Amino acid sequence: MKSMKSILNVLAASLFVVLFAQCAGGADKSAAEAPAQAGLSGMKIAYVEVDTLLSKYNFCIDLNEAMAKKSENVRLTLNQKANELEKSKREFQTKYQNNAFLSEERAQSEYNRIAKMEQDLQTLSNKLQTELLNENEKNSLMLRDSINAFLKEYNKTKGYSLIISNTGFDNLLYADESYNITEEILEGLNARYSSPATK
Repeated sequence: MKSMKSILNVLAASLFVVLFAQCAGGADKSAAEAPAQAGLSGMKIAYVEVDTLLSKYNFCIDLNEAMAKKSENVRLTLNQKANELEKSKREFQTKYQNNAFLSEERAQSEYNRIAKMEQDLQTLSNKLQTELLNENEKNSLMLRDSINAFLKEYNKTKGYSLIISNTGFDNLLYADESYNITEEILEGLNARYSSPATK
């Protein structure tokens, strides 16, 4: 995403040079304008709808399904541990109210055991959530690398000067639909990818 913003900044700077050259006037106007316009007029530009890629690229779909399963497993594990903790707390409360502990030391020992369970649950929750975040970040990098590698190969024959990503209205406010190469990119990505289920 940062590299795309850099590309857009370069494009904006180029456009600024053209506008500045047009507004500057004088003898330098025509000399400055010609090279800048020649550079832009020779550019071959296209854009890709990232939202469509993310919803239809099979690699992304598989990554999302795997992450959903892992998230569900984490949720189930934490819920099970939380239920065990709540049960232990209720049992402790009942015993304490009924004076069922043989001694104050025994009650304190049980209280400490439950407090450790609670601390262990919090530690486990933090660990599992961090693992999920790290895996999600790793998956995002793999997805980006997969798309970038395909685009480099794809562009060897297509010769685009610039391929812009479009996510909603973040980067591209308007473009002629003829510059949209999303379906072509999507077909190429999916043709190249083989799902782990089909291997």
